[in-house]
Amino acid sequence: MASHIGKLPITIPSGDEITINGQEFTVKGPKGSDSYTIPEGITAKVEGDELIVSANDDLRPTRAKHGLARSIMASMVKGVHDGYTKSLDIVGTGYRAQMKGKGIEFSLGYSHTITVEPPEGIEFELPNPNQVIVKGTDKQVVGQVAANIRKLRAPEPYKGKGIKYSDERIRRKAGKAGK
Repeated sequence: MASHIGKLPITIPSGDEITINGQEFTVKGPKGSDSYTIPEGITAKVEGDELIVSANDDLRPTRAKHGLARSIMASMVKGVHDGYTKSLDIVGTGYRAQMKGKGIEFSLGYSHTITVEPPEGIEFELPNPNQVIVKGTDKQVVGQVAANIRKLRAPEPYKGKGIKYSDERIRRKAGKAGK
């Protein structure tokens, strides 16, 4: 019995080029290229404009990785064609960001500024001093870089100050009760 997610075919957008050499999976698109080593017992093949991922049903550990491998390959195909973005908002008086070369310099209420350099394949965009957009082709790396930036000054529940995802809602707590 195979994975429900693993059985779903992956639609290949026009302009993307997929190469499967043994267990090495490579995809090239307009935004870049990415590669992945397919786990043993899982096979992938291109049929027309779809990528089919199948598993050897005899090996139980292989079946467990079937859906994961398919999801990773699907996110790679989407990433090299469309790319991934994470948007962060900076909330708080005096909290802001500014471009410093390819990196970003944050003023977050500490006695010093914090500079974040983008890893390879990631780029930053600042539409305004209170918003940071992280862009890249690898879904996992984009999410990790955004999480690392958010961790610099996580939003606090009393005033909501800090760095938060644009679609994140901060649950507020009641402050100290007055007389």
